[in-house]
Amino acid sequence: MISPSAGTRVWLAAGTTDMRRGFDGLARQVQQVLGQDPFSGHLFVFRGRRGDLAKVLFWDG
Repeated sequence: MISPSAGTRVWLAAGTTDMRRGFDGLARQVQQVLGQDPFSGHLFVFRGRRGDLAKVLFWDG
């Protein structure tokens, strides 16, 4: 279990995400679409089309 620090923000990506993307593709989406740094230590949550799958991108250093 990874427990993020108290100042960690949770970003929810609006819309659906292609769940075939790997973590490199999701990190690129964080940079280009959200304009955030994927290595910031924040949680980035992506959901699949049906809503039954989720991927969380988190860099713990």
